[in-house]
Amino acid sequence: MTGASTSRQDLPVGANPFSRRAVLAIVLIGGALLLALLWMVGTGAGMGSINDGQAQVGSKGLTGYAAMADYLERRGYALRRVRNEGALNAPGLLVLTPPPFADGKAIEKIVAAHRHTGPTLVIGPKWVESRPQADEKAVKTGWVRLSGTQAPTWKNFLDEVTVAIGPISRGQTANWRGMGISGSLPDRRAVLSGRGGDLVPLIVASDGRVLAAFLDDGGSYSGLEKLAARRPTLEVQDERLQPLIIVFEPDLLNNYGMARPQSAELAERLVRAAGVSPGGPVLFDLTLNGLGQSANLLTLAFTPPFLAATLCLLLAAVVTGWRAFLRFGPPFMPDRAIAFGKLALVANAAGLMRRSGRLHLLANPYADRARERLAQALALPSALDAEAAGHAIDRALASRRPDAEPFTALVERLKAARGPHDLLKAARDLHALERMLIR
Repeated sequence: MTGASTSRQDLPVGANPFSRRAVLAIVLIGGALLLALLWMVGTGAGMGSINDGQAQVGSKGLTGYAAMADYLERRGYALRRVRNEGALNAPGLLVLTPPPFADGKAIEKIVAAHRHTGPTLVIGPKWVESRPQADEKAVKTGWVRLSGTQAPTWKNFLDEVTVAIGPISRGQTANWRGMGISGSLPDRRAVLSGRGGDLVPLIVASDGRVLAAFLDDGGSYSGLEKLAARRPTLEVQDERLQPLIIVFEPDLLNNYGMARPQSAELAERLVRAAGVSPGGPVLFDLTLNGLGQSANLLTLAFTPPFLAATLCLLLAAVVTGWRAFLRFGPPFMPDRAIAFGKLALVANAAGLMRRSGRLHLLANPYADRARERLAQALALPSALDAEAAGHAIDRALASRRPDAEPFTALVERLKAARGPHDLLKAARDLHALERMLIR
């Protein structure tokens, strides 16, 4: 019976089982996943889709405004979907899409606070949505059924304005006109309109009902006055008060209406008339639709003025990780701060001579000690002086190595050396000669 032999490679004690590349890959992947997790927690990304079928910017159903937002983004506007109430006061056009039973005081508070920062566009709700039946085929996420209509009841917001839902009058086409363009409505059976003494019409239906208007309350009207369906003489009382535009009929701008190119053109004309050019900010509110998020520490960490401290901490973490990576592997045993015995004496003496800058003073003592050792090894008479002993050493060297440099020549070269390099080279040559003669 024969046994199979297996070879194995034992790792030395203290060796690391991972290579530098493996550890670097683990650290980089782990760091990237950690940053992604922090970003998701801070921004709310990946925490649920906002395509819920409601009449808001993230919805892709008939009543949503995803098409309008996508169109404005493609036209170059800096569009933001705002889920934090504190960010609603940022500069730019604020678009509000409140549900029918939203709190009117909350709408009034948001509008009043933003109108000193930028224009505001409020789109009214009309449709009552319901989810498609489970057995229906080819139904995508966010799609809805239109099961009825409901006029908004926003008490304490524009109470002087009244709204009504009704069909287009008989004999009239389901069209709208205003702001230099015209188009058709997707459903003539239910049209939401508004009326009030301070409303200046922008879009009217074929039967004369007001579908979109701006509020004449003494604020700045930018280019809205020239685009109004009727052009009154407006008196500006407060230049800081930005315009408030109300779109009563949501089918002018929602996904249901944006299937028509005239609605897309109307959306951009409203944004431009409000004073926002391509590249300017457009803010779509999600807080009134129940999709708001409160600010957390992670969100604050990546917003000024805390962003500077966060960047400093990240930079410090990178530097610390890089230093740890350079030290990868088992630690080396450090040298003793104070060496044992003679080694410590020699090291201290050498350090003292080097710091004093008197290295050339070592030449004569080193040559004398070398001469004494050689004279003793060659059994030369002790009565010989330094010159005679040097010549005797030269004769002994010539008998063994005729081609070698004489001892006296090496001594002279050692004494003539001034720089550390020359002094060390001459001392090494003299030491080599000494070892050769003593062996």
